[in-house]
Amino acid sequence: MKDRICEFECNIDDMTAEELAFAAERLMEEGARDVTLAPMEMKKGRPATLLTVMCANEEAEKERFIGLIFKYTTTIGIRELISERNILERVEKTLDTPYGPVRVKVVSGYGVKRSKIEYEDLARIAKAQDISIAEARKLVLELI
Repeated sequence: MKDRICEFECNIDDMTAEELAFAAERLMEEGARDVTLAPMEMKKGRPATLLTVMCANEEAEKERFIGLIFKYTTTIGIRELISERNILERVEKTLDTPYGPVRVKVVSGYGVKRSKIEYEDLARIAKAQDISIAEARKLVLELI
């Protein structure tokens, strides 16, 4: 399966780690498909961060994210790249377990099929049972 995605990139050299983390968190909460922060070196050896934000390739959504990136960061310019990507088909299932509902993502295509339990649900179980994430995953997998 293929789709087209918009990637926005900007180089930031004047925000703290906390400010960058907050910006990334807000952009994800606003519906970005993905947000990444990568260390980089700019001219004259200055450390900086490359912010990449992926969103739907729709004009209204692109304009909305441009505004959000300017709002939450100090950048004065944003590069726009349109990418075609190959993706697996995604389905989310919810399992009823003794530990409450557990969401599982199932992906398939290109001869591949795999599933993954949602982190937030594993973390909730781990906290409630006072166990590790790995132990919580094992508990849920035993029920499947």
